[in-house]
Amino acid sequence: MSAEPVRVLVTGAAGQIAYSLLFGIAKGDVFGKDQPICLVLLDITPMLPVLDGVVMELQDCALPLLKEVISTDKVDVAFKDLDAAILVGSMPRREGMERKDLLKANVAIFKSQGTALEKYAKKTVKVLVVGNPANTNCLIAAKSAPSIPKENFSCLTRLDHNRARSQVAMRCGVPATSVKNVIIWGNHSSTQYPDVYHCKVNKGGKDLACFDAINDDDWLKGAFISTVQQRGAAVIAARKLSSAMSAAKAICDHMRDIWSGTPEGEFVSMGVYSTNNSYSVPEDLIYSFPVQIKDKQWKIVDGLTVNDFSRGKMDATAAELVEERDTAVAFLSA
Repeated sequence: MSAEPVRVLVTGAAGQIAYSLLFGIAKGDVFGKDQPICLVLLDITPMLPVLDGVVMELQDCALPLLKEVISTDKVDVAFKDLDAAILVGSMPRREGMERKDLLKANVAIFKSQGTALEKYAKKTVKVLVVGNPANTNCLIAAKSAPSIPKENFSCLTRLDHNRARSQVAMRCGVPATSVKNVIIWGNHSSTQYPDVYHCKVNKGGKDLACFDAINDDDWLKGAFISTVQQRGAAVIAARKLSSAMSAAKAICDHMRDIWSGTPEGEFVSMGVYSTNNSYSVPEDLIYSFPVQIKDKQWKIVDGLTVNDFSRGKMDATAAELVEERDTAVAFLSA
């Protein structure tokens, strides 16, 4: 066993995503099968009794890698010396709430968490923002922690990536592992663009282009895209709760890939800092791109051809992100 435990923070730790997530982290699915872990759980004060119950359950799992669990409502305790921060907690949208009001509430939360990262965490900390609107919350946190490299911040679009991968796999009658290199471009919202022009499907031992494997262009350019874009809403309509198990799995995938790297010849989707990208996406956004990861550093996959269909969809989601950013930054300086 490597001697030093990694120190991992999960915020919104009494919530339902965290409830599905913490076991995966604590048993070694994310940071490695022989990597000891110190789990730090942050939530708001009224949730502390619930958090105590979560701590009891983690203790009762009797996990060999889990060296310490700290539950707190204090940022100076939560953000101290972190190796990784998974920011799940955010202000959910309530009925009748304007998007602008939602942004305003979340700017306040992620400004304070960014400030806490700046003040207490290691400068090498890897920060994953899950709480919605995830891209813009991530940007606000990054801007509020100027001495931590912007490259250390990412937001979750892996759930959308996994949804797209699974839709293609089901359509082709193959396991999801036989589908690689789907891309989610843009915002983690209904304007996201699930792109399968570079996707490969392994069918009968042969790698086929997705469009050849499926052989139904209308579906791929229509129902497939809207299904992935609207999947979160479909889960809420069915369960009366938002995606938790699948979100937790995606968080584990995302963080594991940051820690251990992506397989040769494969790329994954992550919301990352857009400045200096080669796809004409506006600067200073957190935008989902195809990335490859090595030595805990991501790199946007360059040189993929973008046709007119894709360009229009990539631009539309970028426009939404620019508008969100400008609204949020105005609140930030207010």
